Amino acid sequence: MKYLLILFLACFSFGTFAQKEKPLNYRKFDKRLFHFGFMLGANTSSFTITQKVGAYQDYGLKAMTVNSQPGAQLGILTTLRCGTPMVRLRLLPSLSFQERVIHQVFVDPTDITKDLINDERVHSTNIDIPLLFQFRTLRLNNFTAYCLVGGQFTVDLQSQQNATQQFDDPFIKMKKFDYLGQVGGGIEFFAPFFKFSIEIKYSHSFINGFIQDNTRISNPIDKIYNRGWLFSIIFEG
Repeated sequence: MKYLLILFLACFSFGTFAQKEKPLNYRKFDKRLFHFGFMLGANTSSFTITQKVGAYQDYGLKAMTVNSQPGAQLGILTTLRCGTPMVRLRLLPSLSFQERVIHQVFVDPTDITKDLINDERVHSTNIDIPLLFQFRTLRLNNFTAYCLVGGQFTVDLQSQQNATQQFDDPFIKMKKFDYLGQVGGGIEFFAPFFKFSIEIKYSHSFINGFIQDNTRISNPIDKIYNRGWLFSIIFEG
């Protein structure tokens, strides 16, 4: 949440120190019912992961962490004005590429003074369908700020939930479908014939996406939830 706080403080400071009114660009933007655009962005994805009670005693797990990895996304935006220019409904179907690394440290059963390290990479190619409410400030010259809240449905095209497990070389199984909540904020800049935005969003899954199939790397795990930060540039006309 600290990124959102920094963003909104920057918006406040910008408005506070603006001194004089400037000619308004793209005056017709707030009068139109629909707007369309596209999004380019980067992401850093991770998991919220919990281990079973007694994972050390039962499975020899000493530690388990998740390392965030960078990714990218692109999408097409449709915006609907909800009666007032300050409230809009946004649909942003997008394609995203994500990667996370689950780092596990096990006790070596042949020598308890040594550790066995396992780094499991989980790749995802997602079709994301977020539906978000956008709450905007009043326009100040050619600038506005906004916050976002809503939900997202995700289909992981790279999911291996129905794949046959290889017990000599196991992998982490995740469900194909997911439901996430999203919050965020951004800044809009009006050019003469289009508008572009810079925004940041945080998403977290509502459901446990982990599939337990009783391998040596999945046995200590209880639940896994998808989460991540998304950084976007949006062009809208």
